[in-house]
Parts: sequence; structure tokens; C-alpha cells
Amino acid sequence: MTLQFYKYQGTGNDFVIIDNRMGTVALTTEQVNHICDRRFGIGADGLMLLNTLAGYDFEMKYYNADGRESTMCGNGGRCLTRFAYDLGMHKEKYRFLAIDGDHEAFLGNHGWIHLKMKDVDKIQEGHGNFIVNTGSPHYIQSVPDVMKMDVYSVGKEIRYSKEFEAEGINVNFVENDHDRIIVRTYERGVEDETFSCGTGVTACALVYAHNENGFNRVEVQTKGGHLAVEFDKTGDESFRNIWLCGPAVFVFKGEISLE
Repeated sequence: MTLQFYKYQGTGNDFVIIDNRMGTVALTTEQVNHICDRRFGIGADGLMLLNTLAGYDFEMKYYNADGRESTMCGNGGRCLTRFAYDLGMHKEKYRFLAIDGDHEAFLGNHGWIHLKMKDVDKIQEGHGNFIVNTGSPHYIQSVPDVMKMDVYSVGKEIRYSKEFEAEGINVNFVENDHDRIIVRTYERGVEDETFSCGTGVTACALVYAHNENGFNRVEVQTKGGHLAVEFDKTGDESFRNIWLCGPAVFVFKGEISLE
């Protein structure tokens, strides 16, 4: 089987995307894992299918690099929106379905894609750290100098700790740098640090909201570039109108042969 694919990245979080509007592509876990392998395949943090779905502009089907279908991917949603636009699906606002429900997205200035995330009603706190679900579960730990962190080793230890091993959790380390936050993330399913994680950046921004209530915009620096998260804080643990904003860039396209 030969597949045409497209490669996109959002602040270094990279994805293989396949146009499946005809509904003819069905990949096994092993095939997805092979495609995402950086030595023997194309190489990516994840793979997405753009599907047709009645009542929506498209459906987002997302797989982690390990080949398993996963929870919401924020940067993936932004890249898939850009891909839909590049296919000729030009809209002022897109509405699509992902595993965590409905999403909206639109193309903003400077090539940025703005993606509406799910509402959040709870931030779990313990021992000075936080757990937030923004479509995917995230553990958040404050650190003084995030760029000196051994994110792989410490993140893996937390992800595979007794509390989280069964379901897995994404682990974020955050430095609060006054006018911005700096975030590095160990992602489950990739089982390594990624250059950026959209749902992770969103979770961290909610924890570090500047205003007690009302509108917030938090600037975020990742290893792969700059993002912003905008939202209305409506209570101590309540957030609405959450938007993940940042670039989504086409890298290349090609064909791959699969057994």
C-alpha cells in the first residue's frame, strides 16, 4: 500500500497528516508507529487523519507516535486546520470534531491558527504541583530554571510513577518569567520530550493566569517557539473561551509504502 502524506509542525511539534475524506485509509497500530519512527519511517510526534463527518467541516482522528489513538492534541488541531485550509477548504471559522468533543478554529494574523479548547472546571493541587485536563491530562510542576531541567528523566519518572502509570500523564515543567511562562513537556505516547505541547501549554497558562477573574492572555515560550493562550477566568477553578494560538506550518509532502 502506498500512501500520500503531508508533514506539518506547530512550534516544533510535528505531525504526519493524511487526507482521508474518501474514508479509504485504515492503519494498524504497527503501521502508525512505523510511520512516526524517526529512523525507519517519516518521523513525527503523532499522526492525524482528516476525515469527513456530517455536520462538521471535518473530523480529527489523532494517533500518538506509539501508534495508539490518543486524547486531544492542541498543536495537532491547529495543524489540521491549516491542512484543511491548504486543501482548499476556506472558511472564516472551522468547526470540527475531535475525541474530546467539538472545536472551533480560525486563521488569524501572521499565519497563526487560533483553536478553541474545551472548558475547564477543575485544577487539582497537591504538594505545590497541579493536575489539569485540557482534553489530555497534564501534571504541572514549577521549577526555577526550566532550561536546565533533565525533562526526559524527571518527566519519565513522574509519568511512570505508581499514581499515573496505568493511564499515563503528560508532565510539564514551568518557569514563571514575569511577562511569560516557559514550558517544557514530557509527553506520554511519544515517551520523550517534545518541542511543544498544545494541551500542555494551555494547562500551564490556566494555572499561571495573571488575573483573578476576567480576560487573560498568557504568552508561552517552548523549545519550538512562541504560543499564546487566551481565556476568561470565571472562578477559582473555572475557565471559559479558552483559545490556543500559534503558528502551524507545512513542511513537506511525499509518499510512503507500507506492508
